[in-house]
Amino acid sequence: MTREWEAMRIGTGGEQTQVDGVIRCEELTKRYRDGDILAVDRLDLMVHRGEILGLLGPNGAGKSTTVGMLTTLVVPTSGKASVAGVDVIAHPALVKQVIGVVAQTNNLDRALTVWENLYYHGRFFGMSAGESREAADRLLVEFRLSERAKSEIVSISGGMAKRLQVARALLHRPSVLFLDEPTAGLDPQSRIALWEILRNLHSQGQTILITTHYMEEAASLCDRLAIMDHGRILAIGTAESLKEAIGADRIVTVSAVGDLDALARLLQDRVEGATKTQRVNNTIQLHIKGATGVLPKVVAIAERGGFDITDLSVIEPTIETVFITLTGEELRD
Repeated sequence: MTREWEAMRIGTGGEQTQVDGVIRCEELTKRYRDGDILAVDRLDLMVHRGEILGLLGPNGAGKSTTVGMLTTLVVPTSGKASVAGVDVIAHPALVKQVIGVVAQTNNLDRALTVWENLYYHGRFFGMSAGESREAADRLLVEFRLSERAKSEIVSISGGMAKRLQVARALLHRPSVLFLDEPTAGLDPQSRIALWEILRNLHSQGQTILITTHYMEEAASLCDRLAIMDHGRILAIGTAESLKEAIGADRIVTVSAVGDLDALARLLQDRVEGATKTQRVNNTIQLHIKGATGVLPKVVAIAERGGFDITDLSVIEPTIETVFITLTGEELRD
């Protein structure tokens, strides 16, 4: 890990000495299959009160395992973790009382109606019949589900089911809300509706930890982003601070005929302001800092080197750029 990325772990917006940490992890570790698989590797993480933290990473990065440990579904192998001041390992039953969890899959009770899923959740968490009834009615209105109050779960859409899962997770007023890939499989309209709900919760001071593959959406929603791979946090900070840490103000993408690795080396050596080149999906990404008039120079250098440029584009760094830079572009199962 470079010094810049290490600084992002404890830098802008993410000082590990803050005293308002609602979620705290210290060297949190999880091994599976008698120690053969290291899913989470000595993870240090803090989530501050009232913030939304987005946990990003490729498949198998350890995101869901991390959420599983913090929500008591997975027993850590070693390390420490607390949620709302409660030790996750020592007092898992108490942790369940202060958290709300929205799983990837639809785990609503199909034997109950939409309203009953909310009402009996409140009763399960010790709310009186009146309190639970009032909370269920209120949340149906807030989450635009009132018209489907008496509907069976199998009859509502995926977007409605996800909104109901979030409403149910909030009914007992948890200190922290965990959402694991909440928009996976939703249509664009349902995804936008759910993000609006989360923004409203954020404005009310709800602490939220969310895992997602939708990086740019997470960047617009979350106060901070943590990029995770191979069980460790590679970088953490605001979206802007993460993009600045790339060390480039433009990304040039080059498609060409010929040996792309050789072309990458040539451009790295000859293009003014080039800080890094990398292969991404049969193209070359060239990171540029400070230099102007880059595109004509790239074409000229490539042609002199005997390469035929077939496509050329330039953009400012994005969260996806940060993600690929840190985790690589290979496919994950």
